[in-house]
Amino acid sequence: MLVKILKSKLHGATVTDVKVDYYGSIAIDSVLMEAADIAPYESVLIADLNNGNRLETYAVAAEAGSGQISVLGACRTAH
Repeated sequence: MLVKILKSKLHGATVTDVKVDYYGSIAIDSVLMEAADIAPYESVLIADLNNGNRLETYAVAAEAGSGQISVLGACRTAH
């Protein structure tokens, strides 16, 4: 049996940029990724605290120390 778990969390992070013309992922400052133990290309859930919507995509590393959290393209709604 395969069980999906969430092992890491960045709580209350703010999206700093959106690039809609991209394949689809989320770029996160590599320092934050390391601190939260999120591996490059790891599946992540993104929760919108304003409306409760959740999106699922994968994480890619942004420049270290940039503070960047950038939604890159489309994400699919998580079920």
